[in-house]
Amino acid sequence: MSLFAISPLDGRYHEATSELAPFFSEFALIKYRVHVEVQWLLALSRQNDIAEVRDFSHDEVRVLEAIANNFDESGANRVKEIEKTTRHDVKAVEYFLKEQLENTSLQDVREWLHFACTSEDINNLSHALMLKNGAQLWIAKAREVVNRVQCLANEYSNDAMLSRTHGQTASPSTVGKELAVFVARWNRQLRLVESQEYLGKINGAVGNFNAHVAAYPNVDWESFAQNFVESLGLTYNPLTTQIEAHDYIAELFHGVMRFNNVLLDFDRDLWTYISLGLFKQKTVAGEVGSSTMPHKVNPIDFENSEANIGLANAIFDHLANKLPISRLQRDLTDSSALRNMGVGFAHSLISLKSTLRGLGKLELNHRVLERDLDNAWEVLAEPIQTIMRKAAMENPYEKLKELTRGAAMNEATMRAFIETLELPQEDKARLLEMTPSNYVGIAAQLVRHGES
Repeated sequence: MSLFAISPLDGRYHEATSELAPFFSEFALIKYRVHVEVQWLLALSRQNDIAEVRDFSHDEVRVLEAIANNFDESGANRVKEIEKTTRHDVKAVEYFLKEQLENTSLQDVREWLHFACTSEDINNLSHALMLKNGAQLWIAKAREVVNRVQCLANEYSNDAMLSRTHGQTASPSTVGKELAVFVARWNRQLRLVESQEYLGKINGAVGNFNAHVAAYPNVDWESFAQNFVESLGLTYNPLTTQIEAHDYIAELFHGVMRFNNVLLDFDRDLWTYISLGLFKQKTVAGEVGSSTMPHKVNPIDFENSEANIGLANAIFDHLANKLPISRLQRDLTDSSALRNMGVGFAHSLISLKSTLRGLGKLELNHRVLERDLDNAWEVLAEPIQTIMRKAAMENPYEKLKELTRGAAMNEATMRAFIETLELPQEDKARLLEMTPSNYVGIAAQLVRHGES
């Protein structure tokens, strides 16, 4: 960690975000460019209609693949050194690869590197691969959060709690069911993120294969390009300008944002439950909650998560709105913007890890749960007036409103009222057995829906 890092992602939070470096760093972008350039040269060599690019021997293929697979920091530094002269990052990769082929049996095919390509042909494929692979790391951590909360939902499926709508007491639920709501919401968003297509193109300066056809008019360039893009594990986009339009990137980022918004909702709810005392937080030896109040155990993990979600979504929102817009056949405004893809994922990853840390400290406070319910007998006004309606009694809602609204209710008051009602014996008996703790409907059963 550098104390002089401007971004906390490379300073204070470096340890939490460093695992994203293989996908979103400057090194990663260069490495992916090298990979795409090498694969393009190999694809040209296998195209029978391009006789000028000879077939490569098995050893020559291994040499090319080794350049990409073994690309390291020294190679990246050489690319950056070349870039100081070229002032063009993609051209620097091409020149680097040409250097690598000097004094080898592949020296004669160096000019076929980057053949008929515009920089965006290499860049869009590199960015797609970075996103596809990097998103898997984020998805795995998101799944970890969802699975952890699902476990808690199952554990607490029968633990009754007082609900609060508009911040006021409301019909009881169970802790597990309320947690399962978040699990179901997250699972839906993750399914959408996991089904995301990652698009790519390799069709030249304005998307028409102009140079390709000029050199080799008889090659089926559409099929060749599609096969190449798909060989990289990407989805072929057949109709573009100079750039692949980045619409899929906006879709991905909006999907991650929606997941993050559910996480934000979750963080705030857990923060509130802790504030109300429904959850206790396990203390950590040596940890300080306040510089002046020794008793404090603050819900800092959920607060940290909330803060980083805001930063992540601000980045994702800007990129999702900006990237699909490019003047005419292209402008360069996407170039700098795309370099910040990892920033959004880094802040989101911090939030996921913070939430997991907070979840690990939680302990259900049964005493407070029971106290809350025992102090809220007025919530039984709902089932009482509902059964009164069933019995066709007049003005049941109004009668219960008069009895309970703004008034302090207790068990004796509610049972005395029930005894005055002329109801079928079975219904009256059921009401008399009802308490705030057992008036939870089928909450426990509903927990199972979170997993689907």
